[in-house]
Amino acid sequence: MNYSTLKKGLAASFVAIVGVTTLASAQDATTSSSAKVFGGRGQYRTWSIGVNGGVLSPFVAIGGTNDFKNAEVNLGYGISLKKQLGHAFGIEGNIFRGKISGTNKDAPGQVQNGTRAFETEIGYSADIRGVVNVATVDFLRRENSVNFYVSAGYGLIAYAPKVTLANNTVVDWKDKSVGTASDSHDAKTYVKEAYIPVGVGVKFKVSERVAFNLGYTMHFLDGDNLDGVYANGASNKDKFSYGYAGLEFSLGSKSKPALEWVNPLALMYDELKDPSLRNEVEALKTRVSAVEQSIEGLKKDSDGDGVSDQFDKCPGTPAGTAVDGSGCPLPKVETVVAPNTGNLTGFETIQFEFNSSVLKTESYPTLDKLSSVLRENGGKVTVNGYASSEGTAAYNVKLSKDRANSVKTYLVNSGVNASQVVTKGHGEANPIASNDTEEGRIQNRRVESARN
Repeated sequence: MNYSTLKKGLAASFVAIVGVTTLASAQDATTSSSAKVFGGRGQYRTWSIGVNGGVLSPFVAIGGTNDFKNAEVNLGYGISLKKQLGHAFGIEGNIFRGKISGTNKDAPGQVQNGTRAFETEIGYSADIRGVVNVATVDFLRRENSVNFYVSAGYGLIAYAPKVTLANNTVVDWKDKSVGTASDSHDAKTYVKEAYIPVGVGVKFKVSERVAFNLGYTMHFLDGDNLDGVYANGASNKDKFSYGYAGLEFSLGSKSKPALEWVNPLALMYDELKDPSLRNEVEALKTRVSAVEQSIEGLKKDSDGDGVSDQFDKCPGTPAGTAVDGSGCPLPKVETVVAPNTGNLTGFETIQFEFNSSVLKTESYPTLDKLSSVLRENGGKVTVNGYASSEGTAAYNVKLSKDRANSVKTYLVNSGVNASQVVTKGHGEANPIASNDTEEGRIQNRRVESARN
């Protein structure tokens, strides 16, 4: 193919492509999206199919050694299928065909390595690549419409070289890649080798469905026979390049945006500014404020007795009053004898250790005063025994009775007539403090005495 003719053909193709994509853009209005930042891939279009055409060359942009001095450009064409896995990464499969050729017209005598020219037919080339969107010139704008990308992968190429030797003899390896033409049972149409594709490109969004793609890919083969010449043996691997333009069509529901064109920053901004979301946030603030006010209400203690108003059954307790767990005043116990009458007034309270009916020595002064009143003034006294809530009810009744009897025994031993003392065991009944705390249980392990 004449190079000038090829350039004109490519230019005409480019104009046609731009015209088609511009028309598609005009007919396809921007689709509104309800996509959310963490909504998953299901809310996007992720599949696309592409067609492309361009030029093939035995040289690559990064240079290196070649078996031929001069490159010729030839037409190549292909298709692609891509699955977008994220905003910036996708997996793409590619298949293309074409022809690669080169000459030694600038070599001395137009001959190098015993050859004048080569022409290699690519039966097919198939690969799979990872494609990374590395930048976009519109990234900070609301609509992302230009993507730059890089790609790399692994593929398999099937080709047949045809070489023109120094004496102008043409050797065509098609159908002779293994064996000879006469050994048809051994012959194969193409040589097959693995290759590594490495590419760059830029993509322009022209509508919600269509993108215009310009790319350049270098292919590095695992062999040295793409051009039919083994000039440098296995140490020199062949390579070729493919520069192309193409169209890519997004597949899927029109109601969904294409994942690769979504700007995550704009999406996040839209989600934060969404009116319904802001209403939910304001409602949440109101609920939090109500909860905080409720907590403050639970903490309020108007009478300062240490029990919040929420649980205070006796509001308005005077300052300094000892109260139980319900905020009610603890009953006062008189432990003194009236000086003028010598009569017992109120109650006499004797405390006991846990699970014990043994009198404490600290209770002796109180009992001595009670004994003195009974011996001097006569009369009777009722001794009431009590217990805290540990243990069974029956056991606590017995324990409280034993405590009352301990007091009676002390009084009788001090000279009080046994008939003057009546004992009763009430067990857990009539607590003077909460049994939910150790302080309260200590107060409930007691004996109270009262004049009859």
